[in-house]
Amino acid sequence: MRYVSTRGQASVLDFADAMLAGLARDGGLYVPESWPTLAPGEIRALAGVSYAEAAYRITRPFVGDSIDAKTYRAIVDATYANFTHAAVAPLKQLAPNLWLLELFHGPTLAFKDYAMQLLGNLFNHVLTARGRRVTIVGATSGDTGSAAIEACKGHDAIDVVILYPHNRVSEVQRRQMTTVNAPNVHAFAVNGTFDDCQAILKALFNDAAFRDEISLSGVNSINWARILGQVVYYVVAGAALGAPDRKVAYAVPTGNFGNIYAGYVARRMGLPVAQLVLATNANDILSRTLATGSMTRGEVVPSLSPSMDIQVASNFERMLFDLLDRDGARVAQQMAAFADTGELVLSPPAWREATSVFTGFRLDDAGTVAEIRDTFGATGEVLDPHTAVAVAGARAARTDAAVPMVALATAHPAKFSDAVTRAIGRVPALPPHMADLLARKETFTVIDNDAGAVKTAIRARLAQGVQA
Repeated sequence: MRYVSTRGQASVLDFADAMLAGLARDGGLYVPESWPTLAPGEIRALAGVSYAEAAYRITRPFVGDSIDAKTYRAIVDATYANFTHAAVAPLKQLAPNLWLLELFHGPTLAFKDYAMQLLGNLFNHVLTARGRRVTIVGATSGDTGSAAIEACKGHDAIDVVILYPHNRVSEVQRRQMTTVNAPNVHAFAVNGTFDDCQAILKALFNDAAFRDEISLSGVNSINWARILGQVVYYVVAGAALGAPDRKVAYAVPTGNFGNIYAGYVARRMGLPVAQLVLATNANDILSRTLATGSMTRGEVVPSLSPSMDIQVASNFERMLFDLLDRDGARVAQQMAAFADTGELVLSPPAWREATSVFTGFRLDDAGTVAEIRDTFGATGEVLDPHTAVAVAGARAARTDAAVPMVALATAHPAKFSDAVTRAIGRVPALPPHMADLLARKETFTVIDNDAGAVKTAIRARLAQGVQA
């Protein structure tokens, strides 16, 4: 399996090298040169197998000969051994043909664990085998950072630095990043938004000298291995609900486009996906893009669902690559125009193709609170605010009531207790292994919204010999 850049100029790499690179040298994102497919019988055969077994079968073609089959199976088995639910990603029925896919049974109570735990183990294996060490730098709107820290803490081959927007994540999200007592972990609170953190991250990757100086790599969803780990639960849920003999639809709370893009990948692999509902909060750049054919950057508005408070959805570039018939030069031109003007206009054929796959939906904070309250009243199920956006989208935007609709429950409600308490009048409890989280000592650094300041801080930490 070979990987190419969405901008067409970077070297073609195998799986391991694409994973270690993160962002391509030409500023693009790595994608498979061609899509492996799952035959109907292979999808059918996934029903009832363990999650780890399904993950191995689904992802193995993307790894190719970068890692031998026996070693890769052991890595996958170890990845999901410590999730807290026997099914790892269980389905729960909310209403006729409406399901929740619970993706909060990992160590940090969010869907990011399902890919990040795999990525951390893959990084450690490949780096150890090559006798290398890297500095991972990630930007987070809340959940990616804690998942990356949990996946990478204690690994001898990795330093990890996480950038998060100061005072713009929930207290639980922040403490999951700032209370980890490991010498290879650094949390930087940036005076800005998530988009600012993401812009700094891209600036670091685009500085070739700095990138080489610290052996920079990334764990954001710019890293293909992150997308790969997320494809699994779409296929597993689909098989459990009757695929390939029955179509299935998904509603996905969407910020950076990585999670819903994984659903698109599952579709390309052969899963019969009838609809992907792209559910956004007030930061609705993606739902507006589907409605108008024009992606126009706005200002980030703080919301009750902060992990979706994004106006620059990096992973849309991967989708754009396919919408533009995999023409890297056209993608590079479009992305440069978007960086300069804040607007990216889809051609009519590309727009038609996008809307044939995705359905946009927008829900503001008042609607989010109402959905949490109404779902709790009707079912007793407590939703986090991101999941509430997905459930509302699943109800309002589905096009065929006969098709099973799966709303992705992307975080445990205790991660966003303020919003939940506001909606239902009770504080959701943290699981036992996190019961003392709010009493743990925090360690973090507040830093200016400036790539130069971040570079200086990273150099200082590495020079101290404090392994990130």
